[in-house]
Amino acid sequence: MYINLIVAVLIYTVVAAQSDTTIIRKDNIKPAFSHDTSIVKEDSVIGLFQDTTIKPIATDTLKRDSVKSVKQKTLIGLASYYSLNLHGTKTSTGETYKHEKYTAASNNFKLHTWVRVTNLSNHKSIIVRINDHMHKKMQKKGRIIDLSRSAAIKLDFIKKGITKVKVEEVPMGTTD
Repeated sequence: MYINLIVAVLIYTVVAAQSDTTIIRKDNIKPAFSHDTSIVKEDSVIGLFQDTTIKPIATDTLKRDSVKSVKQKTLIGLASYYSLNLHGTKTSTGETYKHEKYTAASNNFKLHTWVRVTNLSNHKSIIVRINDHMHKKMQKKGRIIDLSRSAAIKLDFIKKGITKVKVEEVPMGTTD
């Protein structure tokens, strides 16, 4: 019996050496890590060799559009802006609120989420970062976002006080 096994291993080794094909049994697949470049493992039960060569993936071949393919949250509702007396107060992230920064409060997006806010009456838009939560009373009034004063000026609704907006989640660092 051992002679048959040895002969089978020798035949397999000769055949595998002559051809570039490798026989891999499904029940013998062993994990290899990306830092392994060429590993040959022996199956202790039947004496066959398994070539588990791992070729590294070049990062520049990955599609850059894969980030954009993730469905981002989009909401339509009312926007307002922070009161003047909130300048200098602490936000939910621990930052000090400043009117001149492009930030916002929302209960519909996670903290540190970047969003594009578009004023639906004039189609002006701006990118802001969510760094605070809104007061629950604001949400009950139909508000989906509370913008910094400079963001409200850029969207041109400072005189009106509130406006209908579309809020779209965008990847971190988006500029326009």
